[in-house]
Amino acid sequence: MKISRKFLFAAAAVLFGTGAPAFAQTIETLAKQAYMIDADTGAVLLDKNGTQLMPPSSMAKMMTVHIVFDRIKAGRLSLKDEFLVSEKAWRIQGSKMFVELGKKIPVEDLLRGVIIQSGNDATIVLAEGVSGDESAFAELMNSEAKKLGLKDSNFLNASGWPADGQVVTARDLAILALSTIRDYPELYKMYAEKNFTWHGIKQGNRNPLLYMNIGADGLKTGHTEAAGYGLTASAVRNGRRLILVLNGMSSMRERSQESARLMEWGFREFNNYAMFKKGEVVDNAAVWLGTEASVPLVIDQDVKVTLPRRASRDAKVSVSFNAPVAAPIAAGKELGKLKIAVPGATTIELPLKAGKAVERLGFMGRLNAAVSYLLWGNQASKAK
Repeated sequence: MKISRKFLFAAAAVLFGTGAPAFAQTIETLAKQAYMIDADTGAVLLDKNGTQLMPPSSMAKMMTVHIVFDRIKAGRLSLKDEFLVSEKAWRIQGSKMFVELGKKIPVEDLLRGVIIQSGNDATIVLAEGVSGDESAFAELMNSEAKKLGLKDSNFLNASGWPADGQVVTARDLAILALSTIRDYPELYKMYAEKNFTWHGIKQGNRNPLLYMNIGADGLKTGHTEAAGYGLTASAVRNGRRLILVLNGMSSMRERSQESARLMEWGFREFNNYAMFKKGEVVDNAAVWLGTEASVPLVIDQDVKVTLPRRASRDAKVSVSFNAPVAAPIAAGKELGKLKIAVPGATTIELPLKAGKAVERLGFMGRLNAAVSYLLWGNQASKAK
């Protein structure tokens, strides 16, 4: 049995709480790699070479921060704990927090030195403080990457300092950013801070979107000669969050302009639509030889889709199940499917489950039902 309903949307990307996007719409961009997702649904709005290997540059520092955040949340580390500055950390070149050799620095200050000032020195101090040395910390980074589902990334150091074989993908960086935002909301607020002063030197956050009125609150820039200019960014508007990863830009100016343009595009062209709530009755199925004439079919998760604002009447939602359903029926038993079909996209299927238990009729009840069926047929099924 199939029952269809037509919704007034056309989908560019359809994703449920744990699913994957149906397809991603493209827009021209100067970036060599670009990837944008809706944080709420996970829908991919933009994918240009999203799984292409690329040097992470300082965006690798997001994994270092993620690990430190995780240890703080677990109670294994405190913001007030202090780590010693080694000669290796003190001598590292590139962007610096300007730590002092032999000094002990609180984890909270080191985190700001990494997040705001992009300090390679602060990053090494954290790595050595957590794992003893940077190589051991890199192994921890790769272990955490596997747990998070970063399929193509390989970390060789904590800072993103150029190294043969150290690679990430734009998709993986988006997943890392989303995990950081979801799992450590209070600590994540550091990413929105615009400046930090250490050792008498005030430095501004390198994320250009923080200085524009577009709702940006993170995350991290990066630059090396091999990778070009990159940015992993997130912004919130009207309760909706987007995450954007760009890399391979030719200049800081190009990175700034392109990231702002694409973020505006994502908010302007797409929106989220709630279709069903967890536990909502989607349909009812007739029951054969049961103590109830029908059983409700419910969805066991919130169903929300990310769709273009300029909608057409192309998306179709249908319910399929075999009826009547023979009793007894256990609550939560899968009885059918909810299907969402969009032209040019993969059909999404979600299970529909029994909203309550239905017992089987006793002997006399089954006998009466059988006689009624012989005389009148399955009226409940016909009515359906």
